[in-house]
Amino acid sequence: MEFMTSLQGGLDEQKPSLFELLSEQQLGALIPPSLRYLLAVATHRHPRYLLRALNSFDELYALLSLVAERYYLKIYGGGFTENFYGLKRERVLRIRGGEIRRAQLGAPHEVRETLKLRNNDVWKNLAVMVALPYVKRKLDESYDIHAASINMLGPAYQDRERWPEEGTLRQRIMWLYKWFLRKIYPSVNAAYYFSLLAFNLAYLFDGSKHHSPWLWLIGTRMRRLNEADGRAIALATQPKPAPAGPGVRPGQTRSIFSPRMMTETVYPRLLSSLKILLPTSIFALKFLEWWHASDFARQLSRKANEGLELPPPVISGLLALTKQKAKPTANEEKEKSTLRRDSGLGSPPVSSTNHLPILTVPAPARTTNESSNTTSVCPICLADIQTATAAQTGFVYCYTCIYKWVDGTHPRQEAFMEGSGDEEGAKGWVEEGGGSRAGKWESGAGRDAVTGRRVLGGTSGLRRVMV
Repeated sequence: MEFMTSLQGGLDEQKPSLFELLSEQQLGALIPPSLRYLLAVATHRHPRYLLRALNSFDELYALLSLVAERYYLKIYGGGFTENFYGLKRERVLRIRGGEIRRAQLGAPHEVRETLKLRNNDVWKNLAVMVALPYVKRKLDESYDIHAASINMLGPAYQDRERWPEEGTLRQRIMWLYKWFLRKIYPSVNAAYYFSLLAFNLAYLFDGSKHHSPWLWLIGTRMRRLNEADGRAIALATQPKPAPAGPGVRPGQTRSIFSPRMMTETVYPRLLSSLKILLPTSIFALKFLEWWHASDFARQLSRKANEGLELPPPVISGLLALTKQKAKPTANEEKEKSTLRRDSGLGSPPVSSTNHLPILTVPAPARTTNESSNTTSVCPICLADIQTATAAQTGFVYCYTCIYKWVDGTHPRQEAFMEGSGDEEGAKGWVEEGGGSRAGKWESGAGRDAVTGRRVLGGTSGLRRVMV
C-alpha cells in the first residue's frame, strides 16, 4: 500500500505516501492532550500558580506552536512533527505538468532554492497549521456546551433562547453565535471532513498533488527530504563563529540573558532540542504503559516489601494518661463510665470545630506470630479483615467497614447516634444505649475510625493494601 501512488503515476521518490502523512497527523494530534494532562497534574499540586495557565491552555499552546512551527518551517522546511517523519513543505510550480524531474536530478540544490517556502508562504502555512486547528477546537468545544444537547432539552429551552429584542449588543452576538452552532456548524463540520476524505482518496490514487484542501488553497504540497535538504539544514543549523577580536564592543555583553545571545544561540538550540525530546518522550510514555500494565512491576514491589517491617501506627490523643491529684467524685466516675461505654475507649477525642466528642473504636490488640507481629482483625466489625484497606493514619480495616464509616453510613454509627444497640450486625460490640446523641456527639463521618482524625479526600483517600 505504501507504493500505491508510485504504481499510478510513475516513480517519484520524493512523494510521501498517504499513510506517512496520516501517521504524522496522528502524532501531531496527540501532543495537545498530552501537554494538557501534564499541566493538569502540575496544577493539582500548585493551583495558585498554574490555574490560569490551565484555563488558557488553548491560547498558550497556539502561541508556543506558532513560535516553534515558524522556526521549523524557516530552517527545516516543514513542521515539527513533519520533520520527525522526514517530510517538508514546498511550493507548487504553476507550470504545465507541475513537475521538473530532470532539473531535480541534475540540479537538486537550485530546485530546492526555487521551491522552498518564501516568507509569505510560511505565514500561509502557519495559518493552516496553527490558526485553523485552534478555531476548530474552539468551535467543537462551544458546540458541546451550547448545542449538543439542544434536542434533549425540549421546547422550554428553545423558548428561553429567543432573540433578545431588548438585549445588549453582546447578548445579540452571543445569540447569533449559538444559532450558528445549532443550525450551520454541523453542516460545515461534515463538509470539512468530507473534503478531507475526498482529497485523501485523490492523493492515494495519484489524482491530486495535495492530500488536504487547505494545502491546495495555499499552493503547498508535502515532499520527502532529500540530500540537498540535508546539506542546507546542516548549514543553517551550524553555530555562528565567535566575533574576532580580543573582547567585545562597549555596551555588548556575552551573558546568556543578553538579547543577541538569546536570539542567536539559546533560542535556536532550545527549539532544535525538541527533535530529541519528542522521540524520548514517546519512548518514556510507552515504557510507563508497559510498566503499569505488566506483572513485572507488581512482582518487583511485592519482593521489595517482603522483608520490610513497618512499626505500628502511633495513636496520639486517644489513650492519654492523666495524673489525678484528688479522688474523683461520684458524678465524675459516672460520666467517665458513660464515655467508656459509649465510645469503647477510655477518653474519646474531641472535635476542634464544635468541641463535641467523636465516636471511635478501640485499636485492635496485636497478635504475635512466628514471623512478624501483625493483626488480622478489623477494628470496626471485630472480624477477620476482608479486602484490606488502609486509612491515612496507617490502620487497616475491611474495605466495606471503613468506606461506610468515612461516608457516615455504617450501622454502628447509626445505632450509636440513635442510642439503640439492637441493630443487625452489632454482635460483639459494646452496648450503645442511652437515647439519641444527635448534637452531643460526632458520628465519626469523614474521620478515621480509631484515631478520629480527618481522612483527607474522604473515601477517595482510602488505599487498598496489597497482601
